[in-house]
Amino acid sequence: MPGKKIVAMLLAGGQGSRLGELTKSMAKPAVPFGGKYRIIDFPLSNCVNSGIDTVGVLTQYEPLALNAYLGSGQAWDLDRLNGGVFVLPPYVSQQSGEWYSGTANAIYQNLPFIEQFDPDYVLILSGDHIYKMDYSKMLEVHISKGADATIAVLDVPLEEAHRFGIMNTDDSCRIIEFEEKPKEPKSTKASMGIYIFNRDVLTKYLVDDTANEKSEHDFGKNVIPAMINGGQKVFAWQFSGYWRDVGTISSLWEANMDLLGVVPRFDLYDTEWRIYSKSPVMPPHYMGEDSEVDDSLITEGCAVHGSVKRSVLFAGVTVEHGALIEDSVIMPNTVIGAGAVVKKAIIGENVKIGTGALVGCEKLPEDEPYDNKLTGDITLVANSMNICEKARVPAGKVIRFDPENCGK
Repeated sequence: MPGKKIVAMLLAGGQGSRLGELTKSMAKPAVPFGGKYRIIDFPLSNCVNSGIDTVGVLTQYEPLALNAYLGSGQAWDLDRLNGGVFVLPPYVSQQSGEWYSGTANAIYQNLPFIEQFDPDYVLILSGDHIYKMDYSKMLEVHISKGADATIAVLDVPLEEAHRFGIMNTDDSCRIIEFEEKPKEPKSTKASMGIYIFNRDVLTKYLVDDTANEKSEHDFGKNVIPAMINGGQKVFAWQFSGYWRDVGTISSLWEANMDLLGVVPRFDLYDTEWRIYSKSPVMPPHYMGEDSEVDDSLITEGCAVHGSVKRSVLFAGVTVEHGALIEDSVIMPNTVIGAGAVVKKAIIGENVKIGTGALVGCEKLPEDEPYDNKLTGDITLVANSMNICEKARVPAGKVIRFDPENCGK
């Protein structure tokens, strides 16, 4: 059987600690997004729409929800006889067994998986970004330039460039220097963590990196700089569309808000670039006689009897009479009780907000102090919590899983 032209390897094992309670029991790529999707749907859909039919998904942290969601890959048309989607956790061999110790080490441990498909090229992706990208166009440029590696880059404001890995290039877009979070950036070309490698070159540098005891075994910190310093042809490929790393509470909230408006910043309903998902079969959403909905995304299976403004409601959400939701993300199967008010919040799955409760309300002097470093002014309620009737949850507070906690 002839080898594949390209195989994708999707890094989906990150803990996502900056998402706090949302990733206590699931990997970051499994976090719900946009009413009926999960974060991993976007790179998987990009693969399918780009004609890539073989994807290895590398899992590690809390993989149960992600593994169950991926299943056979049928939802993304990736249940193939020759190819498909494969879940690749760390494993023990006769020689050794260890957790993935970095992005490069994760790919190194799965070189046997890549080799069985004998691809010419390997595409490395992150599983925690929201964007639409045609990887086939990136591959065309990679081949036309005779590149050994190609890195997708996005222009960022100069004042924010210090937060990214920055690629400095010559006039032909060949990367001559890589700087990890430079204090004084020379360029605004930020790495997106999306790479295409010639398979033989990738294998060589991964083997060399593994033998280097001082390496952190990371593509950005170690492998890419080693390739540039070794004289390999490493090029930048410019991306200009919407892209967002949803690794923080604020960025996840903002990305959901980007779906709203007359002309949303990110269009989920692009007929030329479908976003596939494994969504439950639900009845149509129901709008009660007294309901009011403005600039919101309401998913199938919702029942709305109150008011919803500039918010995203996932499947199975119930909004009872007199309740008000503003500027919020309400995850699946949550109930917002009668007369409750929820403002600028992310509410987890299977939550019950009691009658008359106030979530995201103004902080009062008598309120107990709390840490909002992860949330800012966005209130976060963990999955399966019960907020008592008439409870107050001030803006930016995190309601963590605690069997005795009722949100007071």
